[in-house]
Amino acid sequence: MKVIEVKNLQKNFIRKEKAKKDNGKKCLFKKIKITKNAVDNISFEVEEGEALAFIGPNGAGKSTTIKMLTGILYPTSGEIKVLGFNPTKNRVKLSYEIGTVFGQKEQLWVHLSAYENFKFFGSIYNIKKDELEKRIDELANIFEIKEFMYQTVKSLSLGQRMKCEMVASLLHKPKMLFFDEPTIGLDPIAKETLRKLIKKINKELHTTIIFTSHDIGDIEEVCKRVIIINNGKIVLDDNMRNLKYHYLNKKIVEVNLKKSVKLKEKNGITILKAKDTLYKIEVDMNKTSIDELMSLFNTEDLQDITISSTPLEEIIKNIYRGKND
Repeated sequence: MKVIEVKNLQKNFIRKEKAKKDNGKKCLFKKIKITKNAVDNISFEVEEGEALAFIGPNGAGKSTTIKMLTGILYPTSGEIKVLGFNPTKNRVKLSYEIGTVFGQKEQLWVHLSAYENFKFFGSIYNIKKDELEKRIDELANIFEIKEFMYQTVKSLSLGQRMKCEMVASLLHKPKMLFFDEPTIGLDPIAKETLRKLIKKINKELHTTIIFTSHDIGDIEEVCKRVIIINNGKIVLDDNMRNLKYHYLNKKIVEVNLKKSVKLKEKNGITILKAKDTLYKIEVDMNKTSIDELMSLFNTEDLQDITISSTPLEEIIKNIYRGKND
């Protein structure tokens, strides 16, 4: 079942700036309109229960797209359906079916306890008192927040607050959750805990996850599919397995020999660094093999060898830059 359907979506922003004279100087009164295509004719679909990373560099159009999906912004043209609703026309109805978690924007009142916040949000969503108490208890157990949910939010650590933010977003049993940089500022242990909880929500509650983050660890750990947007256009839409298979074709080989030798580059073999007996070599597995690399030197001279893949973070950076086809 498709929960998001986007077809030929476009969002233009118009700004005015002073016109320039023939000599290059700006006119005092005359202004011209400049149109920027923040989102440029994109189309995609999301299935129920998917965990999708929607990522891109700053200014790529991802936040604008998310805002249109949630009804905050109106599209210039194109069609959007989220859980069967048109976000532009049915924003209030849609808000009862989705939740949001922002790493940089608090939705909880900091002078109230987390529990008091949950009661407040429950009243907003018209959840009956008994049902709300049951839901709070259920989520408090899942997220392990019972020890501190009666403390004021401002007294909580960042990791504790993010857990409470997620509980608040799940009180009304949303079918879809939008995460925007949820692990920003967290220490490694808190990050790992939050990632596991998001995966648990996706798997056990079958909640569709739309995830934006600059932390590649988040994407790799949580999401099974990734859409990369740049300059308002989708430049990649694939599952994580295929992304790794097609783009993790380059190996970094670090070799330590007993003596210094002159290694010659071949098709698919690039010497990145050579110092004394230490060599750092890039091997393109689509063009050659590790065996071909080993033939460049006498294996009896080999003291140590390390083989690693190109980090996923570097791959995504290269896709942003347009270096991978």
